[in-house]
Amino acid sequence: MASSREDFSQFDISKEEKDKLVAEVIRYVLFKTHQNSGCPIKRDELTQLVTKNYRQRALPAVVINEAKERLSSIFGYEMRELQRSRPSSTNPGRSSQQSVADSKSYILISQLPADVYRKYVEDVNTTHLTGFTFVILGVVHLAGGKIPEENLWHHLRRMGFSDGDEIHPVLGNVKQALEALVQQRYLQKDKVNGPEGSTLFYELAERALDAPVNDRIKEYISQIVKKDAATGDVD
Repeated sequence: MASSREDFSQFDISKEEKDKLVAEVIRYVLFKTHQNSGCPIKRDELTQLVTKNYRQRALPAVVINEAKERLSSIFGYEMRELQRSRPSSTNPGRSSQQSVADSKSYILISQLPADVYRKYVEDVNTTHLTGFTFVILGVVHLAGGKIPEENLWHHLRRMGFSDGDEIHPVLGNVKQALEALVQQRYLQKDKVNGPEGSTLFYELAERALDAPVNDRIKEYISQIVKKDAATGDVD
């Protein structure tokens, strides 16, 4: 397959201009990923970086594709595109708290082998957040992919978390930790209006539904089930 670098021949820009655009996109993606704790970066943001000085409509796609190639070959990151998931219910009473206008976004995923990543890259100071993430996603997954807010907090309270806890010894503000999963697009938060009032639901979003993460959630649940079964056998 031809490299995206060859596609620049269709645009009336110099190699220096092209390299500058690609470098600007790469810098933006790396900076925003670090600044926003891995929250997805909207495609519209990257498009605006290119179109602020250039009006060729096809140019942003070509620049972004080359930025993807360089992030992979130079930095060892896959720049994965996510398609924003829509609420599973078509209930007219549902009011999404997420905009669907900017449906495409990107995240960075390390291409290093898991053992190398754990040894040289993984921050031990954030492992508790990873654990919290998989606990939450596991609960929602077992509920069928979506769960009412009150039911989710019922399970969390059984694990020692409280929705009023602002000084948890590990997570700090638990509500903010949960909200961060919405911002990072692991979860989607939607309100459904019914005859008895409105109910807030948490639903697996595109990042949790992406194959690598979804497979890890299933593996995590499987390990817990096997552990519980083994404990039951001993008892």
